[in-house]
Amino acid sequence: MIVLVMGTTGSGKTTIGALLAKKLGWTFLDADDFHPAANIAKMKQGTPLNDADRVPWLAAIHKKLAQLKEEGKSGVLGCSALKQSYRDTLGAGLDMRIVYLKGTYEEMRAHILARHGHFAGEGILAGQFRDLEEPKDAIVVSVALAPDQIVQTILRELHPS
Repeated sequence: MIVLVMGTTGSGKTTIGALLAKKLGWTFLDADDFHPAANIAKMKQGTPLNDADRVPWLAAIHKKLAQLKEEGKSGVLGCSALKQSYRDTLGAGLDMRIVYLKGTYEEMRAHILARHGHFAGEGILAGQFRDLEEPKDAIVVSVALAPDQIVQTILRELHPS
């Protein structure tokens, strides 16, 4: 199984995804690690990525997810996955559950301003909210909760027994 932890920049995808993967004993993948240099340069300048920028990035991530499946491993992926078509590409042929880290623009902006050293800053946030297509079939968790509370909520929803 793959658990996709999605949301806009500043939602905590990496923090939550890494904590969740550790609790489950699964592989964690950060979609940011799959961006080509040109995408990172655009985001550092505050230029939102377009669909053409995302195609090879999504393909590279899907290839790694498919490799995990072939190896019989489960994983957690932290990825913005803003549009349904992106989620479809990522999950093609895989057993994937979606976790949507939901928050307001102001909450995400506050998270971005509090972090240091990340290439995706406030400049791309408006574009991400504009592109965001909220998932219809997802575990939805508020970013207002503490990271441990978010992870516990996700674990309860994944394993409701």
